[in-house]
Amino acid sequence: MGKIPPSIRSAKLPLSFLKNPPSLPNQPSSAPTTTTPHRPHFPFSNKKPKQPSSRKTPSQNPKPIFCSPILSDAKKTFDSIISTSTVPLDVRHHNFLLQSFSQISTLKDSLSLLRHMTNKYPSFSPDRSTYNILLSQSCKSPSDEDLSTVHQTLDLMVSNGFPPDHVSVDLSVRSLCSVGREEHAVELVKELSLKYSPPDLYTYNFLIRHLCKTRSLSTVYTFIEEMKNSASLKPDLVTYTILIDNVCNSKNLREATRLIGVLGENGFKPDCFLYNTIMKGYCILNRGSEVIGVYKKMKEEGVEPDLVTYNTLIFGLSKVGRVEEARKYLAVMAEMGHFPDTVTYTSLMNGMCRKGDAIGALKLLGEMEEKGCDPNSCTYNTLLHGLCKSRLLDRGLELYEVMKSAGMKLEPASYATFVRMLCRDNRIAEAYEVFDYAVESKSLTDVAAYAALESTLKWVNKVKAQANA
Repeated sequence: MGKIPPSIRSAKLPLSFLKNPPSLPNQPSSAPTTTTPHRPHFPFSNKKPKQPSSRKTPSQNPKPIFCSPILSDAKKTFDSIISTSTVPLDVRHHNFLLQSFSQISTLKDSLSLLRHMTNKYPSFSPDRSTYNILLSQSCKSPSDEDLSTVHQTLDLMVSNGFPPDHVSVDLSVRSLCSVGREEHAVELVKELSLKYSPPDLYTYNFLIRHLCKTRSLSTVYTFIEEMKNSASLKPDLVTYTILIDNVCNSKNLREATRLIGVLGENGFKPDCFLYNTIMKGYCILNRGSEVIGVYKKMKEEGVEPDLVTYNTLIFGLSKVGRVEEARKYLAVMAEMGHFPDTVTYTSLMNGMCRKGDAIGALKLLGEMEEKGCDPNSCTYNTLLHGLCKSRLLDRGLELYEVMKSAGMKLEPASYATFVRMLCRDNRIAEAYEVFDYAVESKSLTDVAAYAALESTLKWVNKVKAQANA
């Protein structure tokens, strides 16, 4: 099960150009990402994929300590734990209990429980971690619109001899960003940097990355300058990579080029990840040919390409029709110890289908399987789309049966093209069967699947009406 029938690979392909091949899933604007792609993997064997066990271990579903957010109930629970415990409770146990209650209570009640803990168990002395729990809770408080609650917690920390440190800053930033309070995160970081402790580079870059996703580029640049002037905190290579990735995703390669210059002026040398980010940017802009220049620049600078580099290079060349040139890099990457994977082969197949060579893509599938590389759902959707666009409908149906037997989902582009070709060939019953499978397999929502089928049927009926007129 899962192998392509020989009849598919032996088909003759009509000369038709594939204008709109399916894009790779989970990749913005059809460009490969610089992280590991999150694609489902389907090993084609007679064994069914193992289903996750429905049994839950205690660690997966622990019994909650505090079942009620009511303070009096929490105090009773704590008293019960104290009275029944056979071992002395240290600060870690107390912090764990406070952390558990803070997840369901208000900050006021958490403070009350903390006071109750110290009164009932005098040997318990709150430490910095204790107050960081309260600080994190205050940052997430929905009623705190002006950081007043956060400031109260900070004052409590200082008065008890635990002024905020870089860990406190990190917890505050992450907690504020988790509830969409980026402006307050920026405000608090600047305040804490002046009064107590600046963020470390890890926290700084986390906030930069979050601001890039949620705020304008000018806002990010303003924050960088303010931190540089007030806290002497300067961007590092990771910061510049985050910024360059952001502008590349927004198709602003001119700004990416400027940032590369700024990066060099500040004494940083681009690494492989940064070069991969730039290559991805060119792919997003359909300027795949220019990835060759970036690749050569990497080599000149002594930066060793990795698997993502070669996958991006092959994707970019394939996307602009330079498939034969892209194929040459299969041998190059293998010589460098980076063996082609599913992403590599699927990128090439996509490019071949764009050029109307769906049969060549099927032959490449055979080569891929012979080398022990398993195709996945994306691979098969790419081929199904290519076969249908090339009017090899019967071959497409055979491929669809293989996909269905493996439990693969249909992507929207391949589903719409497949259904459209079936309807145009007056194979309405088969089109409805594909619709049923798309819904049952949750490939598409009922509405999306039916909309594609309905629009095609309307077009077919219109054409028939005009022919009979």
